Amino acid sequence: MIVHLCVLVSRCDGAEIQAALAQLTGQRTVPNVFIGGKHIGGCDDTMALNKSGKLVPLLTEAGAIAATTASASS
Repeated sequence: MIVHLCVLVSRCDGAEIQAALAQLTGQRTVPNVFIGGKHIGGCDDTMALNKSGKLVPLLTEAGAIAATTASASS
């Protein structure tokens, strides 16, 4: 599993990273969440996936959590 966390305000190239995110995703705000290389959206989108029961399967499919962990937390 690869996790990237970047605090944009503490980087001198933060504005450039936000511009690149806007080009790639249409969203320049953070968090800008990707799971398995697929853009999920921001915080509200991620929370909605969790509430609808769709987040854990995405994380499991991406290998971010083990299948046994996913079924135990459901």
